Amino acid sequence: MTGSTHYEALTPETLADRLVGIEAIAARVGADAGTWRVMEVGDGNLNLVFIVGGPAGTVIVKQALPYVRLVGDSWPLPLKRAFFEYQVLTREAARDPGSVPEVYHFDEAQALIVMEFLAPHVILRKKLIAGETVAGLAETLGNFCARTAFRGSDLAMATAEKKADTAMFQGNVELMAITENLVFTDPYFDAERNHHTEGLDPVVATLRADVEMKAQVQHMLMAFTANTETLCHGDLHSGSAMCTDVETKVIDPEFGFYGPMGFDFGMLISNYVMAYFSQPGHRGAEDLAAYQDWILGVIEDTVAAFEAEFTQLWNTERTGILYPKALFEDQGQSSETALAGVLRHIWQDAVGIGGIEMHRRVLSLAHNADFEQIEDVTVRAPLEARNLMMGRELILRRGEIADARALTDLARKYNEEAFL
Repeated sequence: MTGSTHYEALTPETLADRLVGIEAIAARVGADAGTWRVMEVGDGNLNLVFIVGGPAGTVIVKQALPYVRLVGDSWPLPLKRAFFEYQVLTREAARDPGSVPEVYHFDEAQALIVMEFLAPHVILRKKLIAGETVAGLAETLGNFCARTAFRGSDLAMATAEKKADTAMFQGNVELMAITENLVFTDPYFDAERNHHTEGLDPVVATLRADVEMKAQVQHMLMAFTANTETLCHGDLHSGSAMCTDVETKVIDPEFGFYGPMGFDFGMLISNYVMAYFSQPGHRGAEDLAAYQDWILGVIEDTVAAFEAEFTQLWNTERTGILYPKALFEDQGQSSETALAGVLRHIWQDAVGIGGIEMHRRVLSLAHNADFEQIEDVTVRAPLEARNLMMGRELILRRGEIADARALTDLARKYNEEAFL
């Protein structure tokens, strides 16, 4: 396959023979293709994913398909998204070492990435559904969001490098379009690919009749399209992290784009909120309250870790064109007020993005398993209704929800409400 320009989707039957000649792979799996064990494990919406094992070890092979796997070839997508995923992975690895799987090989023509096999890691969303905890989760992902946001921005990057990088990632047009439509637009009208749980119609009608809220959502979409503040992961949710009981790694950044600093942060936090609301569908009364409290604690600790790390980077790595020390410290003046304003801006964006994400995961095409695995719709719908109505408040009041504790207090309030 090395050097081949003719794209061909891999299969479990063809993968070993096609990849064995690539030294970086053979060295980590084994030189004899006959000894390789190949298992297709992709359960996402877009790509092929294989676990490839042999006498020397195990790797993950991820290959883009020329369409959205969830829908089929009626929704084509460019293979170049693998290029953007590779570019994001390399930048995330540099900006927060150890936070993402190591990349061993990239083939742009075949749209494939070969990377570290994470074991015994499990998708974070699955652990949240199962009621499991992860030590250090908040610190790891709070630091990841802070480090990638700060180090990928004009606060730290050389301006020529930042502008060139921004221009390159603007080419990820089709995946940004998925976000622009499925996240920011489709939930708020009767889009063709939408679907929602039986019984939710009254709440859906309330959202779609709320002109002020829809205007605010479009304001946030304008920020998504125009504010190239930092390189974002673009799809950072509880399905984009893999964990053991003590370690967390971030995966799947193919939606990478330059956008608002609060985008990844808000998407992550809102997925914790959705996990929180879904728990009565997964837990018995004996451990429900304790586990829900743990999730809300993760939210508060994630925000605290983000703010602490962002502040540390502000004080030690602020070498870009924004808020230069020449305007503050070099004149014997504090930049704390400026920092507080930046953090306030990030938090406000995060809260608004979070509310929108809470809507799209219930109303748009790609739902999350937190709610979907609750088979009894009479149980699921009231929990989703709480989620939808809190999302509305986050969008409308994003400038008034002062901090993480205010947000978790709001979640506790909505957890007691009945909207259906």
